[in-house]
Amino acid sequence: MRANSDIISFEQITKEEPEKVEELSELASRIVKEHYDPIIGPEQNDYMIEMFQSPQAIREQLEHGYQYYRVRRSDVGPIGFMAMYKRENEWYISKLYLDKQYRGRGYSKAMIRHASQLGREAGAEVLTLNVNKRNSSVEIYERLGFTRIRSEVNDIGHGYVMDDYVYSLPIE
Repeated sequence: MRANSDIISFEQITKEEPEKVEELSELASRIVKEHYDPIIGPEQNDYMIEMFQSPQAIREQLEHGYQYYRVRRSDVGPIGFMAMYKRENEWYISKLYLDKQYRGRGYSKAMIRHASQLGREAGAEVLTLNVNKRNSSVEIYERLGFTRIRSEVNDIGHGYVMDDYVYSLPIE
């Protein structure tokens, strides 16, 4: 798959690969920390990283049907990751992140294309995702054709909430 003439690939991570789960957790924690500390603060972000991106959390998600992919660029290695799962007729994108230096280069579009293909193969009709209302990625999802379908606030414990928009995109 090409994004701005750089070859990228998607490497699926499975629960049978504990060393890759550890590496994925480190990559995810680094990217999420850099991106979300300014948005939600380091305390909430650290709590959420432990809840959702620790090796144990990733293993549990894999046990419950999540598909995790490490996004690799041929010349530099891992540059991001994504996680998805099917719920009813939706292919839910739970996580879609890129290292800061690779944003704005067309990789998100390639990641959404890959997610659409996986969703289609799983029999889903629509991609859905949540995005923090203050996340700059809101504009990117809209440019990629996603439609905002609602707002929601989810209590995640310890006095923290996720204040999100929910977006959808029909799978073609």
